[in-house]
Amino acid sequence: MKPSRSTPRHLPTSPFKPPPPPPPLEKFEVGDLVSHDKYGVGRVTEVTEDVAVVINFGEEQRRIPAPFAKVVKL
Repeated sequence: MKPSRSTPRHLPTSPFKPPPPPPPLEKFEVGDLVSHDKYGVGRVTEVTEDVAVVINFGEEQRRIPAPFAKVVKL
């Protein structure tokens, strides 16, 4: 039995295109002002590189894991 491949193969003559690569992760620094779709405006208080950020939204702090889809740097 052959081991399965971790990445799918795409032949050059295939009518299906390979999926696009994921966009690069946004880089945040402590003190950055950000906006979140659900929690609103907050300030970054802690950064764990490429894993998560901790954001203070006034009355609460939230740990937002990567890929920070709902967080936008202001």
